[in-house]
Order: sequence, then C-alpha cells, then structure tokens
Amino acid sequence: MKKVLQKFKYRKMLLAFADAFIVAVSALISNSIMSAMEAGIGHRMVFASTFVSVIGCLLGLAFFGAYNKLWRYFNRKDYLSCVFGVLFGTVISCTVAYLILSRIPLSYYTLHTLLAVGGVCAFRFIFKNTFIDLIGAGRKGAEFKRTMMVGGGQVCRMLISEIRSAQEQGGDGKRKAAVFDPVCIIDADRSNIGQTIDGVQIVGGISDIKRFVKEMEIEQIVFCTPSFIEDDRKRVLDMCSETNLPVKVIPFIGDLVFGDGEHTLLGRVRDIRVEDLLGRDPIKFDNEEVRGFVSGKTCMVTGGGGSIGSELVRQIAKYAPRRIIIIDICENYAYDIQQELIMDYGDSLDLVVRIASVRDYDRMDKIFSEFEPDIVFHAAAHKHVPLMEESPMEAIKNNVVGTFNTASIAKQHGTGKFVMISTDKAVNPTNVMGASKRCCEMIVQYLAQQEDCRTEFVTTRFGNVLGSNGSVIPKFRKQIEQGKPVTVTHPDIIRYFMTIPEAVSLVMEAAAIAHGGEIFVLDMGKPVRIVTLAENLIRMYGKVPYEDVKIVFTGLRPGEKIKEELLMNEEGLKKTRNKLIFIGKQSDIDPERFMSDLERLREAADKNDDAAAISALHEIVPTFIAPEEYNRRFISGSNEK
Repeated sequence: MKKVLQKFKYRKMLLAFADAFIVAVSALISNSIMSAMEAGIGHRMVFASTFVSVIGCLLGLAFFGAYNKLWRYFNRKDYLSCVFGVLFGTVISCTVAYLILSRIPLSYYTLHTLLAVGGVCAFRFIFKNTFIDLIGAGRKGAEFKRTMMVGGGQVCRMLISEIRSAQEQGGDGKRKAAVFDPVCIIDADRSNIGQTIDGVQIVGGISDIKRFVKEMEIEQIVFCTPSFIEDDRKRVLDMCSETNLPVKVIPFIGDLVFGDGEHTLLGRVRDIRVEDLLGRDPIKFDNEEVRGFVSGKTCMVTGGGGSIGSELVRQIAKYAPRRIIIIDICENYAYDIQQELIMDYGDSLDLVVRIASVRDYDRMDKIFSEFEPDIVFHAAAHKHVPLMEESPMEAIKNNVVGTFNTASIAKQHGTGKFVMISTDKAVNPTNVMGASKRCCEMIVQYLAQQEDCRTEFVTTRFGNVLGSNGSVIPKFRKQIEQGKPVTVTHPDIIRYFMTIPEAVSLVMEAAAIAHGGEIFVLDMGKPVRIVTLAENLIRMYGKVPYEDVKIVFTGLRPGEKIKEELLMNEEGLKKTRNKLIFIGKQSDIDPERFMSDLERLREAADKNDDAAAISALHEIVPTFIAPEEYNRRFISGSNEK
C-alpha cells in the first residue's frame, strides 16, 4: 500500500475518485436539506445535476492544478486551486441546468457549492496528515529536510530519481537520501512553471527563491545546475546564500565525469564552499602535457611544506616522477607532507625531505650537487604583508636573496626548468613583500637572458589563494566559529581569488609549456569584494550578517592596497593554448645596473639596515610606491566613474 501511494499517478487517480465522491455526496446532502425546507428537486434532476457537477468539478480541479502537487506539500495557495476548481464545476452544472433542464433553485447550487468546496478541502487537509504519517512510517530518526531544488534540468531529474530509489532500497543509499525531502523546484525557464519532475513541482523562477523558501518552509537548498555560466552561477548562489539556509551544490560536470571515488549524483552532493561564489568555473588544465613533463623527472619543491608547496608535491606525485625533493625550513610542515605521501604511496614514491633554508647558499648548493634536480619549483617565500612591513629585512633575505641563491645554483647545475611562484602583489607594489617578489621576478628574468643559460626560467603570477596559510578564509571561519565579529580592513577592498589546486595547476602547466623568460598570468575572472566574501561565508554558517555575526572594518593595514592587479602597464598579454593563461611581456632590464642595485640591496640586508635596504628596493623596483598614494588614486578614479 505504501509503495502504491508513493506512485504519483495512483495518488492522482485516488484523489480524483475521492473528489467525485465528495461532489456527488454534497449534491445529495444539499437536496436533502432543501427537501426538508420543502424546496427540493426531483430525483431525476438531482441525478442529472450531480453527474454534470462531478464532470465539471473534475475538469475544473484539473485545470486549476489541484492534481499537480503532492498532498504533503499542499499550502494555502493550493487550497485556492480546489476552491476555483469546484466553483468552475458548479457554474458549468448551473449553466447546463438552465439551458437543458427545467429551472433549479439557485439556493440549491449555492449550498451544493459550499458543501463541495468544504468537503474537497477538508479531505485534502485530513489526508495530507494521514499521508505524511503513512509515508513517514519507518523513517523516524532520519533527519529529513524540506529541500528546494534549483534547476529543473536533467541533473535535477537524475538526482530526484536517485533520492527516490535510495529511499526505497534502504541501506547506505537510504542513509544518504535521508537528508533530502524534495519539496519544490525553481527553474530559470519560467515557461516550465507548473510542470512536475517525479512528483515535485516547478513552482517558480530564480527571482522567486526567497518567496518560496518562506512560503514552503524550506530547510535547505540544492543547486543542481552545474552547467550554469559563470556570472549566472554566482548570481544564483548569492541569492541562495541570502536565504540564510544551508546550500548544497552538485559538482561541475567535469568533476562528475572525471572525479575519483563516488560517482552517483547523490553521493557527490556537497555543501557549498566559498570557491563556489567566485563567479567562475574551476580552471581546467592539460594533465597529459603535465604528465609528460614530470614523469620520470627529479623534481625539487622549495617551501614544500607550505600551502602551495605541499599541493605542488601532491600533484607532482600523481605523475610518476623519478624522485621528489622537499626543501623547507619548517620541520613540522615538512613532516606533515612527508607522512601524508608515505601513507598514500608507501615505497612506490622516492621521496627526499631536507630541512634547509634557501638563504643558505652552501647548504642549497650541496643539496643540488647530491640530487641534481631536473625541475625546481620555487615556492619558498615570506608572504604576509603586514608582518613583512614590520620586518622588511626578512622579506628581502628570504624572498630576494633566497630566490637569487636557488635560481643561481639551479643555473650552475644545469637544471632543466626553474619555476618561480610570484603574486599579484608584485604588480605596482605598495609594500615590501610585493616589491621583494617583483625583484624576484626580475632576478628570474635576468638569469633567463644570460647567453650561457641552459636552464629555462619561468614565473607564474596569480592572486590570493583560498584556504592558504594566513589567507582571510581560515581567519573568517575561526572568528565565526568562536562567535567573534568578522574583521575586514576596508569596505571597498577587492581581491582576485583562486583555489590552491588551481594555483598549483597553473604552476604545473606553465612549467610544461614554458621556453624560458615568461611570466604566466592567470585570467582569474572578476575580482571579489572581501566584505561580500565575508557576508557569504557567514550565510553559509546559517547566520545573518550584521545581525547574528557583526562585520567590523578595522582600516587598511600597513602596505595594503584596496585593489590588487595582475599586470603592469608595460606588460602586454599573449595568449597560450589554455584560454585562461596568458604570457605577460617582460620589461627591459639593464643587466649591469640591475646587478649593481641587487648587490647594494644584499649588503643593506646583511647589515639589517632597513632604510638603506628599502631605498635600494625602490631603486630596483621603480613601480614600488607608497600605499597611501596608490589608494588615493584608486578611490579618486572610482569616484570619477
């Protein structure tokens, strides 16, 4: 019986039969009441009138959509469809009576209409509760949540079908389906409103999300349109997050087809992540080209325990390298990635870990002599802007001197490729960290231009990395979880963002296609306002920004820009095979002057002379300007627009 009731077509037939019975009985009761008042009609007229009323009411109920909704999801609006349907039927019956039959008192039809409307609505109300109890039998303890599906396409159909199937089969599938109770569907194509998918009705368009969340008492939303274009995806996810409900998403199509592990849609539904709100698809890279580049090679990663370095090591390990050499000054980070790789690969991966500083020329030279790496990924760097403003010597020693040491040693040992990881903060820098990274880019370019250079030097430049050590997302999460206000430096601050896997994939593909001397720049889509990111993250926790969680603006930190850039004015863009990766044209470098300035910078750093070192850094990087000047230009330019 339970399975029969779960089939929507049988429920429609049963409901239509019940409606016909109620309309017929209400006609008989009406005539009995009228007869008691000596105003009844004959049996022949009652039979004919009842027959016409039943046919008319069934047509009216069907026309007004009374059979298009699952009983358990009936609301006030759906009860109105029952009222209009019965009114439609009785009007037809009354009209036919006046045209064909002899005159029938209007009081009879008025009473008949009232009884029929009350009976049809009462039956639905009573049966709705009975149905929920019946269908819910055996589900006690399961955390069913009333779910809105956004997107009425094939993915939505497949997901609802899997939910229904899993609930019937039981076992692990039933457990996965237990948190989904599809109530309604929102679709971008408003012409589909009123249609049903496996018993779930398409109730409105994208602009109706908030309305139906409130009206249908929705508890969670599933975004099941992975093929949405970038801007539309971000817009819809922003609207979903504004409901302050948990939002789950279906992975991108590529993840469904090529992803590892769980391959059912139901098993791949996951919570929304901040990267889903960036407004673009994950960037795809040529894995086969990278495989051919890395396979069988000895790869060294400096800073191999950090956020970028450890992900580099993970991705390199997938492509069967001959050996991986991890260099890091932090033993804890190095130990963590070492143990992770041992657990994943065991003895099948030749892994070497060395605790060393890129500042120590002799130590690095000894490591190069021992292992002779074919490829070097240089990720070691100090990157925290405010900290480096307070300790500029450390940024210069670690970033500039460390890069010069490692790159020079790689050149001397004939390393095949040297890939330096840079940052958008190197473009028109307003802080020591950014200026030091721009100096690193110039070091790599200088070495690439040497006539006797056998090493192919390449730079990769990208924006902020979501989830990296010291990035805003971990800080925001900790503040929210501890019940503290979320701190944002400025309401207008803007940043480019990418995920750690995207950043590393860029580095890998850049290394594979580089010929030496290039700066690879990633088209990272539209920049994101940090305050918007904070608001969305708060909503993802089911809280209301500024009410449940305060957002406090603390003021720009030392050396901080309002908006970062990815390209300098003198750099043009050249396309690559990957439409989202470009090559920036290098500016000219005077080798003699550059080396003279670099030596002066190094001497000042060795003496820990902050003023002399920063002065030398300004000489080497002429685009290095004060943050106040840059921000003033940016704000005035924005106001003019």
